[in-house]
Amino acid sequence: MAPSRGRMLAKAAGQGAVAGLAGVAVMTAGEKLEQALTHRPNSYVPARTLLSLLGRHPAPDAQPPHWNHAMHWGTGAVLGALRGVWSVTGIRGPVANTTFSVVRLATDQTLENATGIGAPPTSWPLQETVVDVGHKAVYAWATGLVADAWIAPVLESRQGTTSH
Repeated sequence: MAPSRGRMLAKAAGQGAVAGLAGVAVMTAGEKLEQALTHRPNSYVPARTLLSLLGRHPAPDAQPPHWNHAMHWGTGAVLGALRGVWSVTGIRGPVANTTFSVVRLATDQTLENATGIGAPPTSWPLQETVVDVGHKAVYAWATGLVADAWIAPVLESRQGTTSH
């Protein structure tokens, strides 16, 4: 008996989570290279955001590295699961990867601003925006390339190709 659609989606989500972890690894390597060149310090906004989501109230200058890693890798895995579902359902390739960059940025910004930890990107200096967008795009493309290579589009549908 063929696996159910639900099982295939769950499998793709699991594979996508692993692809997301690969994407985080590539993004982290790029961040460390960029930081070595620019001397930009680590950001602990992810850690403070996660702590806030958990009901804690971190100090504005708190720098808890373990919480930073938990948020960094956890977000990458969770969003990677979504990208895995995209791959198995035929949402793939460069358009999907570019769209996924926006999903990654929107997720981070929603969580950071909803908790009051982050400021809207429109208030950032241009260089900060370029760096953040660049790193999130690297994550999205690396995750997408791994997911699309690993997960066949076996659940791609041809229904709904028109608006009516």
